[in-house]
Amino acid sequence: MKNKKINKNCNSPHGCGAYGLGFIGAAIYFIGQSTSFWMGVVGFLKAIIWPVFLVLELLKFIGA
Repeated sequence: MKNKKINKNCNSPHGCGAYGLGFIGAAIYFIGQSTSFWMGVVGFLKAIIWPVFLVLELLKFIGA
């Protein structure tokens, strides 16, 4: 572990990369579905916060 890079914004070695790929995929999807410029802006904002809704629905599903 001599060459391990330290990322102060991410505690997990794989979590930030997975979020980044998810963000790119969600941005492509939401912007691709948009019908106007402002709906594209809304799609971009949705792509940023989609994990919040994913975790919320997961917690509802498991009854927490």
